[in-house]
Amino acid sequence: MPLLFFIVKCIYVILPGMFANMAPSIMRRSFRFLAIPFDFNAKFKGKPLLGKNKTWRGLIFGVIFSIIITWLQTLLYKYEFFQNLSFIDYTQYNFLLLGFLIGFGVIFGDAAESFFKRRRGIKPGNPWFPFDQLDALVGGLLFISIIWLPPWEVILTLVILAPIVHIIFKHIGFWLKIDNKKW
Repeated sequence: MPLLFFIVKCIYVILPGMFANMAPSIMRRSFRFLAIPFDFNAKFKGKPLLGKNKTWRGLIFGVIFSIIITWLQTLLYKYEFFQNLSFIDYTQYNFLLLGFLIGFGVIFGDAAESFFKRRRGIKPGNPWFPFDQLDALVGGLLFISIIWLPPWEVILTLVILAPIVHIIFKHIGFWLKIDNKKW
């Protein structure tokens, strides 16, 4: 399999997670009543547990976006091109469960990273390389592995690609005025 096609297949696997990760920024101005921190502003050793940016809105829409993309992947799987593009046999899995696990995992990974950022005194939105680029990926892969274990080559490729893709998407989000910071 040519390297470029393999890389595209790897990205296709985690596409629902990418949308889950973008959902909080995309939905930032909508459903303001859900902009409640899911840690309810709790403190741990005098510092915010997760911070005000980890909201119910981000969690809910992260999961919804992931489920929608997984549903689309499931619908497209009946076509040979998308079967060849997929590492996952979507006929073997419930798209709701698959999408939920990826989306929840991504948001969980991001929240876990925020917990450690707060312990180190790093403010929300400030970079913490390479953890900002890997947190969502690790969470998504961890949770999806409950029902589907990606091949090690896919995991390694995604870990290498994640920082690059993350930075590109942050820049695009900044230019489209979806995100406040380029990095």
